[in-house]
Amino acid sequence: MPRIPAVPAAEAGFVGRLAYRYARRRFGAVPEPFAVSRHHRKVFWASAIAETAYEKACTVLPTRVRELAVYRTATTVGCSWCVDFGTMLHRLGGLDVERLQHIDEYATHPLFDEQERLAIAYADAMTAQPMTVTDAQIAELETAFGRAGLVELTTQIGLENMRARTYHALGIIDQGFDAACRVRASRG
Repeated sequence: MPRIPAVPAAEAGFVGRLAYRYARRRFGAVPEPFAVSRHHRKVFWASAIAETAYEKACTVLPTRVRELAVYRTATTVGCSWCVDFGTMLHRLGGLDVERLQHIDEYATHPLFDEQERLAIAYADAMTAQPMTVTDAQIAELETAFGRAGLVELTTQIGLENMRARTYHALGIIDQGFDAACRVRASRG
């Protein structure tokens, strides 16, 4: 149970109930971070709008690269909700979920290609405290993904750090999204 309870639909207001209905239709359940953030309606809307905008804008990188970097960030921070939801998104995106079990071995495991290794190592460097990103690493990432791809990767890892740290601090834990596979692959 989160440290701050989710706002129930009955108390979410008319527009909030519509947003909950949309989330339930899209994800099979109202994501708990969504319902917890409803306590601050402006933050709720800012987050919903920003997430939608980033989802639409981030299309330069191959999905597998972006999602692996985000997943690695979630596991490093220790956000079980993010790991659960991210695993479901992997599955729905047609990505190989089984290899997530080997993410700690990414540097040498044959299931990961060079682009994925670079992105995961960058997620590690950005998430480390203090950050360990180097000029050489940035140059290598720019060569691999181009400037737009590097900006997208950096943004996605930064966003996941914010999400994972926020949800972890609020005590929001996994909701069973992946175990239930709440959304059919044809939905998006």
